[in-house]
Amino acid sequence: MKFRPCIDLHCGKVKQIVGGTLADDAAGLVENFVSDRGAAYYAALFRADGLTGGHVIMLGPGNEDEARRALETYPGGLQIGGGITAANARSYLEGGASHVIVTSYVFQDGDIRFDKLRELVAAVGKERLVLDLSCRAKDGTYYVVTNRWQQFTGCEVNRANLAELSRYCAEFLIHGVDVEGQCRGVAADLVTKLGQWVEIPTTYAGGARSLADLELVNRLGNGRLDLTIGSSLDIFGGPLSYRAVADWRPPAGAR
Repeated sequence: MKFRPCIDLHCGKVKQIVGGTLADDAAGLVENFVSDRGAAYYAALFRADGLTGGHVIMLGPGNEDEARRALETYPGGLQIGGGITAANARSYLEGGASHVIVTSYVFQDGDIRFDKLRELVAAVGKERLVLDLSCRAKDGTYYVVTNRWQQFTGCEVNRANLAELSRYCAEFLIHGVDVEGQCRGVAADLVTKLGQWVEIPTTYAGGARSLADLELVNRLGNGRLDLTIGSSLDIFGGPLSYRAVADWRPPAGAR
């Protein structure tokens, strides 16, 4: 298990947002942090610390220039998601992204569009594709959500669906949207399930607030999950030392 950094972009600025408040109507948006530094600053920091497999997420329009600056600053070190399609995916890889991250393009009208998924695989290759299966709980079951995490799909996050979708991608990125940006602890039930089910590299994001949460995700996830931390980090206005997280390593003998 390792820590993976993130750069979330909204309206051209690096921000940390409570994920469940994203919507077309900005009136209800809750921002934990808005940086006065550009995405390239954070990309350079992550590059200097040798942190790999992090992601840049474009939350809506107006973020492409900042995203591309981050990719140029840390070529091969960051994945990118937000508005990725079969038509534009290759350009982001050529611009420095290690992988492209996709959700809405392959989850449309509540269903998995395997034709779109196959288009992406043909465009960039399975080994450069990450599926974002960010999810929310409904009646005790987690379902993939799309359209800024507001729309439930019919795709349940379970062992069978993860196995099927892993045939088309190199990794999964899974936000626990119900706790995303709230700094109140991880969704332990989701982490436990993912640790039992995933067979390919998978990054969990949502709610982590301490070094103890790194240890918890490593334990509950059976060492199979990497972890992203955003709002809790001091570089994003939170109380948790980025340096301590960047230097964290799993206990001897753990994965």
